[in-house]
Amino acid sequence: MQQVTGIGGFFFRARDPDALKLWYQERLGVKTAWESDEGPWRQQEGATVFAPFELDSKMIGPPEHTWMLNFRVADLDAMVEQLRAAGEPVEADPERYPYGRFAELRDPEGNGIQLWQPMEP
Repeated sequence: MQQVTGIGGFFFRARDPDALKLWYQERLGVKTAWESDEGPWRQQEGATVFAPFELDSKMIGPPEHTWMLNFRVADLDAMVEQLRAAGEPVEADPERYPYGRFAELRDPEGNGIQLWQPMEP
């Protein structure tokens, strides 16, 4: 059976796409389109979790939000510090799970973002 090899893009609606592109680039370092000479954002190889949740999941946020992005990070503490220095409210989970550590924030349009520092193998 043929299988997909990974996520090739994530496309979503926004009230202000240009402002949201800039926010993702400045806050998280995510290039949001092909539009530069450098091409699209290239991510490091690593684990990707693909998981549907119940419609009333508190993890995703309010009912009008139907998705949440999870980004892998190398140093969660440094990323949280960087985002807070830029004025972003970030909630770092103090618990260390067997699969890593987490922090959560919302983009300017209220979409959920989870930062994940996987445990070292």
